[in-house]
Amino acid sequence: MSRLHVSHKDLVHFAETKVNLPSDKAKEYRAQVHRLREKLKSYLKEHPDFTLKKILLSGSLAKRTALRSLNDIDVACYISGADAPHQINELLEYLADRLRTAFPNFTPEQVKPQTYSVTVSFQGSGLDVDVVPILYDNDPQWYGNLVSQDDGSFLKTSIPLHIEFASKRKSKEPHFAQVVRLVKFWAKRMKQQDENFRFKSFMIEMILAKLCDEGVDFSDYPEALQHFFTYVAKSNLEEIIFFDDYYDPKKIGKFTDRVQIIDPINEKNNVGKLYTSVNVDSIVEAALEAGDAIDSALLAPTKQETVRYWQKIFGTSFQL
Repeated sequence: MSRLHVSHKDLVHFAETKVNLPSDKAKEYRAQVHRLREKLKSYLKEHPDFTLKKILLSGSLAKRTALRSLNDIDVACYISGADAPHQINELLEYLADRLRTAFPNFTPEQVKPQTYSVTVSFQGSGLDVDVVPILYDNDPQWYGNLVSQDDGSFLKTSIPLHIEFASKRKSKEPHFAQVVRLVKFWAKRMKQQDENFRFKSFMIEMILAKLCDEGVDFSDYPEALQHFFTYVAKSNLEEIIFFDDYYDPKKIGKFTDRVQIIDPINEKNNVGKLYTSVNVDSIVEAALEAGDAIDSALLAPTKQETVRYWQKIFGTSFQL
């Protein structure tokens, strides 16, 4: 592949200046969550029977795949106790009430139940923390029942194991997280162009984890991106994707869904269960166009034309 006009280094610069959450912001956000955790720990020392047992950073900030556009933080709160309600609305009110008890410095207006989470707003930074409840029964690996952000159903999960799963891929492939961020940036742009376009970040991560496990080299970003788009286009997302880190693949259930990307922590959860053929067709078409744009960019005779092709993928924010 030609690197005459736009090289791997140019994509590195683009990622650092336009795609990635700046390291100082990431540290600030993690520090805020850390303070919440420490306050809860202190409260638990004095009130060991309190039903909120642990607060854990989750989502892209925990996996270090956050984009520059991040405007809220995902946090999981483990809730124990027989009196914790199982109706979503009641559970969220229950969580909000106990967060106000554990953190008395927050005003009631700073702790508000939403559809599937409780938002804690920091007045100083203006940052929102979305706290998702997990019903917990003292499992040593921190498995519990999470309120799904997709449909509000309860979903068996373990936040520490999800973070460990991502960490294993980052240890194996140092460029894993960066390629995840670049593809997420592309998908976000597709959503901005078409409000009906859907491509969940977690699905993107699982596809890239599969490619990583298969030995794809992520160290050259144009090639790594082309591997991703080629896989999506050629597979038509008809291939079942699963992992054996935490369960025997033989235990995976029989799914009839159009897309089958199995949660690496829960063999009974198909991450792609809500995706229709229409959704898949849009993703595949977008991947084909992105792959063609990369091919054209690598063969373009001028710098201006090369940049124009990369802008088809990343938008006008891509500049040299």
